[in-house]
Amino acid sequence: MPPSTSPFRRAAAALETSVVLDGPARPARSIAKLLSPGPIKATLSGSWLGHALHPIMTDLVIGSFVSASVLDFIGGDDSEAGAERLLAVGIASYGPTALTGLSDWADRADNEPGVRRAGIVHALSNAVALSLYTASLASRRTGSQRQGKLLALAGGAMMGAGGYLGGHLAYVQGVGVEPQAAQAAAS
Repeated sequence: MPPSTSPFRRAAAALETSVVLDGPARPARSIAKLLSPGPIKATLSGSWLGHALHPIMTDLVIGSFVSASVLDFIGGDDSEAGAERLLAVGIASYGPTALTGLSDWADRADNEPGVRRAGIVHALSNAVALSLYTASLASRRTGSQRQGKLLALAGGAMMGAGGYLGGHLAYVQGVGVEPQAAQAAAS
């Protein structure tokens, strides 16, 4: 199926043209403006690494959450503590990961409405996923393992939606990609 006919690509394109998303993006843009050029911005952007830091950071969050769900389904009762630890690692690594994404988004959000709009939905989807995973951990710690597992599944669904949009931002919009690298890849 050509990318243009993918229902996911059509949904992402619809988000990019939805002016209603400009309102929710305003507070994030105000925060992003605090990341002025300098050592903090360079660190969050991954300049020291030679490419964007955000994709590497997402692996820790996603890997922790997905691994917790794998333990939920194939680990048995003796893996509950491990699943809780993995959820805690994912939750703890979410904040720094979100900051690296905000840094990349800030570079383009003001001048590119499509990036601004898809980016805010990406961030909101991931924030909902974080809330669900946090509720999952809380449920587990109060003895509600079944509820915790269900909340983690819901978190996984939201994380998948946010992840798709993250991929769209990186691979279709080129967010976090050095302009020279994007031009070289296009030729």
